[in-house]
Amino acid sequence: MSLSIFDASIPVFLRGFDNFSAMLAKGEAFAQEKGLDPRTLVEARLAPDMLSLAGQVQRASDTAKFCAARLTATDGPSFDDNEANFAELHARIAKTVTYLKSIDASAFDGSEERRIVLKRRQGEVTLDGRSYLLTFALPNFFFHLTTGYDILRHAGVPVGKSDFLGPL
Repeated sequence: MSLSIFDASIPVFLRGFDNFSAMLAKGEAFAQEKGLDPRTLVEARLAPDMLSLAGQVQRASDTAKFCAARLTATDGPSFDDNEANFAELHARIAKTVTYLKSIDASAFDGSEERRIVLKRRQGEVTLDGRSYLLTFALPNFFFHLTTGYDILRHAGVPVGKSDFLGPL
């Protein structure tokens, strides 16, 4: 049996969000333990022109939910990008996970050949569903998870590779 587009996307996103949520919890506990204002972590960024930790959660959420929507030819939910604390970041992830879990695997049937059009600054890019998932959506999702991890780690939160990978 071959690997389906559903299997290569939804379970991967769900696992990533489980791990991201656990890392955020460690960040929240770290702030409390050190007497830091938690907003300093939520607003932290690696460079001035990069998104904050909140922005990384928002973009990971958008990447996963709009990937699922594009591959199933449906409309994904739109969320305001206004999360300002750890509780709101956890809620954003929870809403995304609820949406992803609501999609039946059969909705992905034929999605490997579905035409996906991305509007980029450089113009439109058209990919088939397989290429879209493997060359854009998954790498983009993991970019934002990794950058969120890096922000927490750079701020001193005791997270490591095993936190990023999660339990096996």
